[in-house]
Amino acid sequence: MGQIWSTVLDFLKSMGFAQLYLAIVKKFEPLLLVPIGFGMLLTNLPGAGLFHEELFAGGHVDWAKISDTANTGLLDYLYLGVKLGIYPCLIFMGVGAMTDFGPLIANPKSLLLGAAAQLGIYVAFTLAILSFQLPFMNLQGTAIQRIAASIGIIGGADGPTAILVTSQLAPAFLGPIAVAAYSYMALVPVIQPPIMKALTTKQERMIVMKQLRPVSQTEKILFPIVVTIFVSLLVPSAAPLVGCLMLGNLFRECGVTERLSKTVQNELCNIVTIFLGVCVGATATASTFLTWTTIAIVVLGVVAFMGGTAGGVLLAKFMNLFLKEKINPLIGSAGVSAVPMAARVSQVVGQKENPKNFLLMHAMGPNVAGVIGSAIAAGVFLSLFR
Repeated sequence: MGQIWSTVLDFLKSMGFAQLYLAIVKKFEPLLLVPIGFGMLLTNLPGAGLFHEELFAGGHVDWAKISDTANTGLLDYLYLGVKLGIYPCLIFMGVGAMTDFGPLIANPKSLLLGAAAQLGIYVAFTLAILSFQLPFMNLQGTAIQRIAASIGIIGGADGPTAILVTSQLAPAFLGPIAVAAYSYMALVPVIQPPIMKALTTKQERMIVMKQLRPVSQTEKILFPIVVTIFVSLLVPSAAPLVGCLMLGNLFRECGVTERLSKTVQNELCNIVTIFLGVCVGATATASTFLTWTTIAIVVLGVVAFMGGTAGGVLLAKFMNLFLKEKINPLIGSAGVSAVPMAARVSQVVGQKENPKNFLLMHAMGPNVAGVIGSAIAAGVFLSLFR
């Protein structure tokens, strides 16, 4: 009787009600957590047969079995968009179309802050490797490195990137990693301010920065082309993400593809978000979701965000030792790629110290640099561990 009750409890815990609660009641990233939560419900319905983990065992697609329509569910087919890296790249295209890279072009130094904010990725990656070597984790060899890389990328504060890396390296943990990534992204206004204040003085938080120079349309058109070429040569594995990001941005800036820009920002992005969320939720079955690894993911996800925030702030303080025109260190925290939420947090914290301080546009530079930085970090992990 006890065994039956335990099984029932495991089933209920894995049904996604917690995610639906976070999304609907607490409003944590509802656009993705609602589909994820419902996807978790669908995949755990007894006898429904909507998703079959065995078709994707070992990180590979069993094309022979998946072509058998009689034994393949709807979510199996939709999940191919996640497994083949299609959905994250399409969402990146939408992000590019929504993003103004002008602040980054106007202040190239902010690219360094975006890079420094990726510190959380590598801190979490290192801690995950150490944690997963504990005996009760039951993990060994390359599995440890792959899961650690998937957890580390949470520190980039970029949901699609985390999903892409995890779908390639640790697909069994796609559900908990995606939930952790998007939940913590929603908690950026809660997680970041205490760290920002702890690492800066009141005088530093009051630093007023000069208005950014105007950026020409020619610069904005050339930027996505140059970045795509440079990143593709530097880290070829990052080319799909960065290429789609920059294509979306080119739609926005070239001035002759307004229809495409609006479509990518709205209809396409919304449709893909629905499919992506439901498919990610479908991977969260009871056998994979209720484990020690999932607990480690939740804990290390916070560490990753904290490390990213600290990295950007500390580099800004270091740069101030050599700069005549000082940088407000608060904008360094925006180097995590939660666009534009992290930039708004920099603005709010800075304005509380000095009501005349307007940091939003300055913080958008590191913020959008963080998107590029997290994509490059993802490419590095895929190159090393795939």
